[in-house]
Amino acid sequence: MATRKAAAKPNVSADDLKAWYRDMLLIRRFEEKAGQLYGMGLIGGFCHLYIGQEAVVVGLEAAAEEGDKRITSYRDHGHMLACGMDPKGVMAELTGREGGYSRGKGGSMHMFSREKHFYGGHGIVGAQVPLGAGLAFSDKYRGNDRVTFTYFGDGAANQGQVYETFNMAALWKLPVIFVIENNQYAMGTAQARSTSTPDLHTRGEAFGIPGEIVDGMDVSAVKDAGDKAVKHCRSGKGPYILEVKTYRYRGHSMSDPAKYRTREEVQKMREERDPIEHVREMLLQGKHATEDDLKAIDKEIKAVVTEAADFSRESPEPAVDELWTDIYAQSVPQKQEGAA
Repeated sequence: MATRKAAAKPNVSADDLKAWYRDMLLIRRFEEKAGQLYGMGLIGGFCHLYIGQEAVVVGLEAAAEEGDKRITSYRDHGHMLACGMDPKGVMAELTGREGGYSRGKGGSMHMFSREKHFYGGHGIVGAQVPLGAGLAFSDKYRGNDRVTFTYFGDGAANQGQVYETFNMAALWKLPVIFVIENNQYAMGTAQARSTSTPDLHTRGEAFGIPGEIVDGMDVSAVKDAGDKAVKHCRSGKGPYILEVKTYRYRGHSMSDPAKYRTREEVQKMREERDPIEHVREMLLQGKHATEDDLKAIDKEIKAVVTEAADFSRESPEPAVDELWTDIYAQSVPQKQEGAA
C-alpha cells in the first residue's frame, strides 16, 4: 500500500498515537457494523456513515477539555463515539431501541448526551450552526472559558443562516470554533460545482473571523490546528474557522450509490491518504507498537462493536406511551384568587 511519509511529530507521544489509533478504529469498525445492520433491515430511515473522516473529530476531541461542547449534523456517529458516548447506547438508538440515547425515538440523526456535552445530531442542513453559537453564548454569559465545536459540511457552508451566525458570533466574540468538514461532496455535488470560492474558511473574512485549511486525513495536523483555535477562543478573541479537508469513502447516505465519482478516485484516497493507516504506519515505523500489538487493539475494538450490536438487538423496542415523553411540559395548576 502506498502511504505518506509516516514520521511522528516530536510533540506527539506514543500514547497519543495509540489513543488516536484506537479511537479512529472504533469509529471505523462501528460504522462498518452499522452499515451491515442497515443492510439487514435493523436500522431504518437515513443512515450517514463517517468512514474516511475519522481523523477530524478524533483530532479535535484531543484538543478539547472537559466541559467543552460539540454539535454537528446528521453524519454524527463518529462525533458521539469520539466524545466518549457509550457505543451500546449509540447503536441501540440507531436500531430504535429503548436502550438508546434518545430511548429509540431519535435514530441516527437525533440523539444527545448532556453528560458528554453532545447536543446533536441535526437533520436540517446548517440548522446546527446557529444553535452552536447559542451554546457558545451561554458559556460567555456564564463567564467560563468553555468552547463549542460547531461542525458542518461544505454543502451547509452555502446556507444563509451560517453567515447570520458568523456575524453574531464575531459581533459578540463568542467562543465558538466553526469546523467545516469539507469532504468535497455536498450530497452528490462536487465542491467545484456548488461553491463559488475554492476555499471555504475565507468566508469568515468579511466578519473579521480568522480561519485556516487543515489536512483532515492527518490526525496530528487536526490536533495542532484544534489547539490553535481553542487557544484563540479561550483567550476571548471570538470565533475561529477550521476548514478541514477530508473525504468520505461511502455514499452520502446508505441509499446513495455514489455514481458521481469514480471507483478509482475512492480507491486512491484509501490507498494513499487513509487516516488510520497513516497512524498505523507511524506506530510501526517509530517502533511504538508491533503488528501483534495492533492486532490486539483491533480484536478489542471488534469485541466492543459486537457487544454494542448484540445490546441493540436485545434491547426492547420502546413502549407506545414513550411517544408522549419529553414532548410536553406538565403545567402545575395555579390556585385562583378567592378559591377555597
